[in-house]
Amino acid sequence: MTIAEVAKRYGISADTLRYYEKIGLIPRIGRNKSGIRDYTEENCRWIEFIRCMRNAGLPIDALTRYIELFQQGEETAEERKLILIDEKAKLEKRISELNDTLDRLKLKIAKYDKLKL
Repeated sequence: MTIAEVAKRYGISADTLRYYEKIGLIPRIGRNKSGIRDYTEENCRWIEFIRCMRNAGLPIDALTRYIELFQQGEETAEERKLILIDEKAKLEKRISELNDTLDRLKLKIAKYDKLKL
């Protein structure tokens, strides 16, 4: 797949894909005979993972560290797990805060409903 096809498939820009490759979030992308990036399904799985983790709020530095460790092999599994546990706790806190905000909005809306606007 070309970079344009991958960008469209995942709803991210070609510049973002190039940046992810440059900083090591995705492995070097192979090139076709014309020198154009040629994404494989394995490359796409990495992009799906990165996109999921970024949507969860994982910062680039934590994600980069995780991927560096992953590439080092199974001896880093415990450290990778700790990164994910830490990020999971942050996400759960964020979800809790958002739920509190949502509850407050619902109460405010209910008050307006009582005014029969």
